[in-house]
Amino acid sequence: MVAPNVLHLSFRREDPEPFSFVAGQFVTLHIETPAKKVHRSYSIANSPGDHRIEISCAYVENGVASQLLFGLKPGDAIEAGGPYGLFVLKEEQPKRYILVATGTGVTPYRSMLKEIEHRLKHTQPDLSIALILGVRTADELLFKDEFLAFAKANPRFSFHACYSREPGKILTDFEHQGHVQTALETLQPNPLQDIVYLCGNPNMIDDTFTLLTETGFDKKNVRREKYLFSH
Repeated sequence: MVAPNVLHLSFRREDPEPFSFVAGQFVTLHIETPAKKVHRSYSIANSPGDHRIEISCAYVENGVASQLLFGLKPGDAIEAGGPYGLFVLKEEQPKRYILVATGTGVTPYRSMLKEIEHRLKHTQPDLSIALILGVRTADELLFKDEFLAFAKANPRFSFHACYSREPGKILTDFEHQGHVQTALETLQPNPLQDIVYLCGNPNMIDDTFTLLTETGFDKKNVRREKYLFSH
């Protein structure tokens, strides 16, 4: 459990073959139910190269995937397909990436950390990256220690946490009260130099996309991956 309501799982293929993917992609689980086979997709949460497939699952009451995943034991097998998706870092030269997420929508950015570090240290010396994660309360902040350690090791990477339901909390320098738009405003997004990624709650994505495009962002420079919490 990486948060009160979030389970983090690690898988390997049953055969000895590696599982190749690009950071930011997802897998789809194929789940048998008495009525039919259903499909649920999860972003891969680890960096490529170690043969693992990690995902984070937020519990949904009576959810088909939640009942399966929260009941797994070490050694159990599930059927999955992938990798899929185009929510990846492209070969381009922005001045800054702003990566915005709510909840488990931060997992594709965790997968990107190895690629981000390579670009910061070796291929894009002028690049900076800001990661904003919005949650309701501080105990729901996923992978906080990893992101803070990464920011300490990579000075041009910054981590910003936003709490929508944590009134009165004493905030440290990386924390904000409010929704992700609060931290985004402090970063002063620049449509001429920045590329923004949005992942997580569809309402957050729609609101932030509208905000950015109304302030001059080209739609192609605002990239979206919506998380639909279906049963």
